[in-house]
Amino acid sequence: MARSFTPKVVTANALLAGDVVYLTDDDRWSPDLREAELLTDEAHAQVRLVEASARHAEVVGVYLADMKPGTDGPQPTHFREAFRRKGPSNYAHGKQAEL
Repeated sequence: MARSFTPKVVTANALLAGDVVYLTDDDRWSPDLREAELLTDEAHAQVRLVEASARHAEVVGVYLADMKPGTDGPQPTHFREAFRRKGPSNYAHGKQAEL
């Protein structure tokens, strides 16, 4: 029996800044997971992944991340994605030090 498709978002790292970004339904890269396009169809998810992977001048490491629908946009189903959305774990430098 085939496994059912788990909703996903397209995620990557911004090429110049290195930030985690998510593909929106209007083809922008956003650092805000709430803006990400939640993909519920496997074929459409694969098409979006291929399209995003071709954007070499903007992002690196493009992949599909498992998510679930939430009241405030997609929500991670795995700790790796929850961790990635918070940024680097070393908060003593860079953008996190400015907060």
